[in-house]
Amino acid sequence: MGHGGRITDELIEVTVDSIRVHMPTGQHVVILKEKQADRYLPIWIGVFEANAIALKITGVAPERPITHDLMAATFGELRINLNRIVVTSLDNEVFFARLFLQQDGREIDIDARPSDAIALAVRLECPIFVATDVLDRAGVIPEKEEEEQAGGGGVDEDRLAVFRDLVNSLDLPDLPDEPGSRGGGQGPSSS
Repeated sequence: MGHGGRITDELIEVTVDSIRVHMPTGQHVVILKEKQADRYLPIWIGVFEANAIALKITGVAPERPITHDLMAATFGELRINLNRIVVTSLDNEVFFARLFLQQDGREIDIDARPSDAIALAVRLECPIFVATDVLDRAGVIPEKEEEEQAGGGGVDEDRLAVFRDLVNSLDLPDLPDEPGSRGGGQGPSSS
């Protein structure tokens, strides 16, 4: 089905915009933002992964290492570099991702859930990419962009209404608002 293996589609770099809680259900969503445009990709994730991402973004250090900290430390000790993560595909409303690692000149490509991949990416400060096809199918543009264009269109308007309802029902007051305060203060590293 193409969930694994080589990435052939064009990739778009994104950043972690925020982690939100859908108040009626208590479910968590990570919002990725396209770096060069105002398009967002919401991905539903588990509470533990949401907390793992939020801890790093907000700069809170847990008393003991959590699983993603352990993985990052292990990678460091084994001299494994996480070059990038890629959200590769979307099938039946399930997102798939890959870790692209390098150890002693050897390229390693590992299947991962997007939530785990993102939690590692924010710890190891590596770039996050989304396959163009995935962003084209599941990405959304905020309402103000649509109003400025003034030429709404059926399916896109429906997609925006769903996203608008989702965003309006989300709440997470503890993330910083300043873009420079996310990602450990150094910004994405280039590999």
